[in-house]
Amino acid sequence: MRKLIAFTLLLMCHLAIHAQGNYRSQVWSPDNGDGTFTNPVINADYSDPDVCVVGDDYYLTASSFQCIPGLPILHSRDLVNWEIIGYAVRELKPKEVFGMPSHGNGIWAPSIRYHDGEFYIYWGDPDYGVFMVKSKDPAGEWSEPLCVIPGKGMIDTCPLWDDDGRCYLVNGWANSRSRFASVLTVRELSADGTRPISQPAIVFDGNGTENRTCEGPKFYKRDGWYWIMCPAGGVPTGFQLAMRSKSPYGPYESKVVLAQGKTKINGPHQGGWVHTAMGEDWFLHFQDKECYGRVVHLQPVEWRDNWPVMGVDKDGDYCGDPVTRYRKPKSRVDWHVVNPVESDEFESYRMGLQWQWHANYDQTFGMPTAFGTFRIFNFKHAAESPNLWDVPNMLLQKTPADKFTATAKVRITSKADNQSGGIIMMGLDYSALMAKRVGKGFVLQRVTCKAADKGKAETVKDIVTLNPTEEDKVDYKPGIHLDIYLRMKVNDGKCKFYYSLDGKKFQDAGEEFTMREGKWIGAKMGFVSVEPAGNTDRGWVEADWFRVTK
Repeated sequence: MRKLIAFTLLLMCHLAIHAQGNYRSQVWSPDNGDGTFTNPVINADYSDPDVCVVGDDYYLTASSFQCIPGLPILHSRDLVNWEIIGYAVRELKPKEVFGMPSHGNGIWAPSIRYHDGEFYIYWGDPDYGVFMVKSKDPAGEWSEPLCVIPGKGMIDTCPLWDDDGRCYLVNGWANSRSRFASVLTVRELSADGTRPISQPAIVFDGNGTENRTCEGPKFYKRDGWYWIMCPAGGVPTGFQLAMRSKSPYGPYESKVVLAQGKTKINGPHQGGWVHTAMGEDWFLHFQDKECYGRVVHLQPVEWRDNWPVMGVDKDGDYCGDPVTRYRKPKSRVDWHVVNPVESDEFESYRMGLQWQWHANYDQTFGMPTAFGTFRIFNFKHAAESPNLWDVPNMLLQKTPADKFTATAKVRITSKADNQSGGIIMMGLDYSALMAKRVGKGFVLQRVTCKAADKGKAETVKDIVTLNPTEEDKVDYKPGIHLDIYLRMKVNDGKCKFYYSLDGKKFQDAGEEFTMREGKWIGAKMGFVSVEPAGNTDRGWVEADWFRVTK
């Protein structure tokens, strides 16, 4: 019987992984089916994307800050259709810092490279230094994070292995830690990329010029020239620089090669350049869409007079405008339409790849079950806490489009008064639809907080009183249970909540909520499960499914 159960669980896992690898979103797919694509190619918050190419395969990673698992790994074979295949970081250190939400800290602007048969990812943690992980299988296990250079202020790191095997590292600087910024520095690392063997040197200075806030550099070499490509000018208002030199230490001459122009794509910059097996050049970058986060666009690249002109340059000034619709990259292989997974039936014994916790994972946060559900236990929330900003066990995912509906079928189980749980749209402001136990029943509540990061208090509005669906009949630590469908509809940065007891007829659950981004991340949606601090047995939220539809 045990072998049968184990085999069944393994089969369920394989089926779930296969299903994710063929997932098609109902709410956003960039592939137009006619040989063209529409930007963004990933309409979700994959901030500061970087990409590398190995043969016909492309691998992308992005900033994940304090969210765990961290460093998402996405795969594509055409630069348009992307799937999530794993994560490179399972835990951030020090544990005493990242065991609770450390909003906006952790993993900043990583770079992914393939060198000598292994994949490497470098990133800067602004408080602790430059870190690196590596793996021979990007979809498999990655090494434990190695601190390559300890210290404060170093961010946005990228290595370059030169033709002679020497390794160089470029990085930006966070003014909030170092009290200077808008400069890029280069130093040499050991050939294995694990330690510095020279001091840093400033190779580019954007202070006092339009190139202020130069950061996010990526390091390349092409036809004997060293290239640093980086954003400047600020996140929503900036542009993309390309700079070249005959030495990794400069001096570098630069040009603006991509800017908003007359398009609606603001601040197009900070990403990765790839040269494909078909001899084409492309650039992936982000666009800041406020509450939706920083979404990923794809631009064609034309080399002209040894400068990479990105997008479409209609006036011949070497600075392109970003494209909205364009032909897909040429490819030697067939690649199907696939999108980052959103919906989840919770049929695997592993957490779906779309989900992240708000801090380092602790097993008491929650876990999959053998019953086709995912259980999120109540977090013991300090009574003096004014809001949910410091709750680590929120199970959340990125928003996948500007307009969508997310519906969850859940069972709320409570062992004591004031235990509550439900769904949430989380950001600097947040709003949740939660069922709270009061006596022998539940009260469905809208819980909303503006300026949660500033310690502001929540407002709570009772929606309806509900009787339990079921009550435990045993005398030992009985619980009461509520089966309910919870829904949020998102459109143009606004979120409306609904509930249903039968999954068919949904009732309005309060006023419309204006979404707001988190700390360096877009708003995230998912599950929350809390209770007042105390010694009662935990209740939980048991998610049967979570479906994203039009």
